[in-house]
Amino acid sequence: MHIPKKFQQDDPAQLRDIIVNYPFASLVTHSEQGLEVSHLPFYLNQSEGKDILQGHIARANPLWKSLGDQSEVLVVFHGPNCYISPNHYPTKQETGKAVPTWNYIAVHAKGVLSFIQDAQWNLGMLNNLTSQHEAGRADAWSLADAPAGYIERMLPAIVGIEIEVRSITGQWKLSQNQPEVNRQGVITGLYQETNTDSHKVAELVAGYQASKPSP
Repeated sequence: MHIPKKFQQDDPAQLRDIIVNYPFASLVTHSEQGLEVSHLPFYLNQSEGKDILQGHIARANPLWKSLGDQSEVLVVFHGPNCYISPNHYPTKQETGKAVPTWNYIAVHAKGVLSFIQDAQWNLGMLNNLTSQHEAGRADAWSLADAPAGYIERMLPAIVGIEIEVRSITGQWKLSQNQPEVNRQGVITGLYQETNTDSHKVAELVAGYQASKPSP
């Protein structure tokens, strides 16, 4: 991923926050069959002092047969993103010199993948994934809510995935390349739009200004 210096994100905590809060990712792999992209949620496990991504695919998915253990893979996580209209820039009103763009957050995690066939490991992984996404719900569901034996009978239908992350890079494109007046215009304009991603990006642009003021 090409990352202009203005947009580079090096804070490990913020990179991990995107993985935790936007866990549905694109797993990019390469084998003799060529490039493949799988879309699935991941759980970030840091219990062993490493960044470990855990998830699963359907056993019917041939990926676990075509890709060897310890293969190098790329996992792409997408944070909030939205279109930026030139009309948000006050300088456009003065000069007309403006073009559309897109503000976004992206995190790339590179690592080595292992497929897990162990039923107990897969059960623990499913518990972690479920607990993460049910957290905060008044009627939070857990695997224990399923009928006796139901989950155990379902386990053979999946293959676990574990990725030991070797590097994480991030791009926070939040109008840092614009003058202050245009950044304020982006914040105001996005708050006037109706979709929640635009509002979230507006918050991020404002927060980035506060934490990293221009020199």
